[in-house]
Amino acid sequence: MLSITNASLTRGSTAVFEGLTLHLTEARIGLIGDNGAGKSSLLRMACGLDVPQTGSVTVQGLPANRINTLHPNRVGMMFQNPDEQIIFPTVQEELALGLTSQSLSRREAVVQARDFLASRGLQTWAERAISSLSHGQRQHVCWLALLVTAPALLLLDEPYASLDLPGQALLNRDMAQVSQQILLSTHLLEHLHGFDRVIWLAQGRVHADGPADEVCALYRADVVSRIAANTASFT
Repeated sequence: MLSITNASLTRGSTAVFEGLTLHLTEARIGLIGDNGAGKSSLLRMACGLDVPQTGSVTVQGLPANRINTLHPNRVGMMFQNPDEQIIFPTVQEELALGLTSQSLSRREAVVQARDFLASRGLQTWAERAISSLSHGQRQHVCWLALLVTAPALLLLDEPYASLDLPGQALLNRDMAQVSQQILLSTHLLEHLHGFDRVIWLAQGRVHADGPADEVCALYRADVVSRIAANTASFT
């Protein structure tokens, strides 16, 4: 699904990636690592928001920065901060946004969005103002906006950050039920149990790559070691 080949990305004078190569075909892939390791940047390259200065990033063989132009809603991303993602003032309008690129009229898209909310027992959310929702509820709206358009590749950047325990459980249930490929970054390693693959990034490089439980255990041990040595750095 997603291939990153010899990609180098620089922001200002900071090198984020230098010659990064990853071929991501598994259904469930986790990204872990310290803040600033490159997790969000990798997801941004995958959805075409960041374009590497050298190398390539492709989704289903097409350039990531053109995939949604050529095939609308093929890739969907959920950002860390929902306020950077949500555009419309009500829930039903936000969910209808992606549907309008699927040859639906605005009216048809709103009706489908309302039906989708009702199917999840959230019919009372349809006309709710986004501003009336908690941060976690807004994050859930971003997830619903992905589900209603059903992209082939789901990119989730710290999706648990603002969710309470019921919200986290609901997200895990939904992820277990969808058929799309999921690439998820998180600091909450327990949610990666059962994932097909986990990639540990450190300073823009792949530090470890393999089975979820094995890589998460290596990262936990490294963090414990750094703290014990009083060398851990936090940004």
